[in-house]
Amino acid sequence: MSDTSMSDQDDQLSLWIRDFRQAAILRFNGEALGLDQVRDAGMNRYTELVHGRDAAVGPGARDVLIPLLNDPDDSVRVIAAAYLLTGRPDIALPVLKDLEENCMTDAHTIAYLVFTNFYVGGAAAWKASDIQNIDKALAAAMSDVDLNNVMSQYYPSGKITSAFRPSQTLTGSPPKVVSQGDVENLVQQLFTAGTLKGFDFTSTVFNFLLPSETILNTDTSPTSGAIAAQPEKPAAVKQIPLEGEEDSTQGLGGYHGSIHASKGAADPIIYYAVGVYSETLPDGTVNGIPVFDQSWKNVLATFYHELNEARTDPDVEDAIRAGNDPSATKFLGWTSKQGEECGDFPVFEASPLSQVFQEVKLTNGSGTAPVQFQYSDNAHGPEGPRSTPAPFAGQLRAKGAGHAPGGGKRKRA
Repeated sequence: MSDTSMSDQDDQLSLWIRDFRQAAILRFNGEALGLDQVRDAGMNRYTELVHGRDAAVGPGARDVLIPLLNDPDDSVRVIAAAYLLTGRPDIALPVLKDLEENCMTDAHTIAYLVFTNFYVGGAAAWKASDIQNIDKALAAAMSDVDLNNVMSQYYPSGKITSAFRPSQTLTGSPPKVVSQGDVENLVQQLFTAGTLKGFDFTSTVFNFLLPSETILNTDTSPTSGAIAAQPEKPAAVKQIPLEGEEDSTQGLGGYHGSIHASKGAADPIIYYAVGVYSETLPDGTVNGIPVFDQSWKNVLATFYHELNEARTDPDVEDAIRAGNDPSATKFLGWTSKQGEECGDFPVFEASPLSQVFQEVKLTNGSGTAPVQFQYSDNAHGPEGPRSTPAPFAGQLRAKGAGHAPGGGKRKRA
């Protein structure tokens, strides 16, 4: 081959790399600015470039992307690594993990989730079959391969896991009303008592399941009645909230949050989720989001929603507390410009709700699980189980748009 031909090939390769870089940056700039046409133009261009090179060169065609793993722009690094992941996982995966941990988001996300259930109100408030069904099906849904193929798009490594730890039932009478303040006091009490000992707080979400007829609200103040924090051994009422307050008789199914547990020098952050026993009450009032034919299925769908939001946006409560402080955005994980988390958009858009609340077959063939479909960047909307992992969603978060002005609460399902 002549020197001239080699020079021409080098020039073409330089142009190809330049175009790829520009397309990757264009995609993420469009994402950050909320300009869908700009984002799609970038995605379409780098997809065209890579597929064209695959067809022209064959095996090893993507090795040209290897130098871009050290590119100063994180947008370029993540797209290059994503395309190299299949053929060169040895060099692509460490880059994606580094981006996940240090670069692509300031907020903490939870790739390797651990969760457990606390049943509130004493053993007499719960059917043993409900507890068994919820524990079994929630553990199965959160670890299901095809369902996780949707959620894995929010992690550059594309790898997520979920592990369930045995549930406990808390003593005491079923509370009439539970506020956010009550839940956070309960978390602190359990922490202080040593009940949460042995859990890694950076990757664990503690679920609090409310019994039948209990009303949940978002009031940050505790009610006059406390929830008992003592687990059951094996084998006072607040007035109804004011009209303007969000509660489970107005479509609230649950929410997730966090506390900074008082410990002294180092206060650990403890993540929690709380949800109601969605049903129609004896007086005809709808409490929660009753979609399925059995209430335990509604409970499971609520906590499937909350756990997936908690793992992709765990520190949103700190963003809410920060209010208008510019530092608030550093706490945000994956949210839309309107502050919707991955479980919110499907609920707000579905009509009827059965479009996104569905009982799906588990990948391993062991049965079914009632879940709520989550938002997928790949599908640009809710997406049910899929047989292959969705492509990495990239830097979807729009800074400054995950919490309401003045420290107001985000929308909650």
